[in-house]
Amino acid sequence: MKFVIPKLPFILSLFVSLSLLIFFFFAFPSTFLRNSLSSSSSVIADEGIRIRHGYTSYESYINHQLNKTQNPKLRKVWTTRDWDRKVRVFSTFFRRLNERGFISNQSKALSIGARVGQEVAALRLIGVEDSVGIDLVPRPPLVVKGDFHAQPFDADTFDFEFSNVFDHALYPEKFVGEIERTLKPGGVCVLHVSISGKTDKYSANDLYSVKPLVNLFKRSKVVEMRKIDGFGLDTEIVFRKKKKN
Repeated sequence: MKFVIPKLPFILSLFVSLSLLIFFFFAFPSTFLRNSLSSSSSVIADEGIRIRHGYTSYESYINHQLNKTQNPKLRKVWTTRDWDRKVRVFSTFFRRLNERGFISNQSKALSIGARVGQEVAALRLIGVEDSVGIDLVPRPPLVVKGDFHAQPFDADTFDFEFSNVFDHALYPEKFVGEIERTLKPGGVCVLHVSISGKTDKYSANDLYSVKPLVNLFKRSKVVEMRKIDGFGLDTEIVFRKKKKN
């Protein structure tokens, strides 16, 4: 006699499994999505940052960044019609920081990821003459060549460092580590970041809260944080490097 396995138990088990899955999704949606993203997109769920992978080498990452920085059309826009507007806005940010005591005319300042140097021009405009920027593509005299994962400066060099390109860092811990290495004890670092997901195809990480960024600073403390409207970036965080004991 041929034995036939009834189909009902399989169908019933499938129905139960689907029901449990649907229940879990609606009961714990953030956990469900977080775990899904963790397995497919390398989200560090507990820290709120996602590193965008897909590069075959560090060189391929650098070349991808250079596609933007070396784009002749963009560089023309940055140095002509975009120049005055950005210098004016950055000057407003820096004047406020000056009024708050985070920077002075005697400060030695660095702009990280400065492209064609609008931030440096803004710093010099408000009286911070000893200012320079670094980027993969130099633009003398405002910007020198440098990789923010390995700054070309000695330790304890700067009183003030500014950047609005944290999202371009493939290795955020190195980006922050270099800031803390080159910043003088008691020096100030100001970062403009987006925690709303409004970044572009050249971003190498996505930040979902300020917590992971704050945790990366091992030798500094947050002294101020506020919402801003900074060319698509929405949060300004001011760090001060702790003085040596």
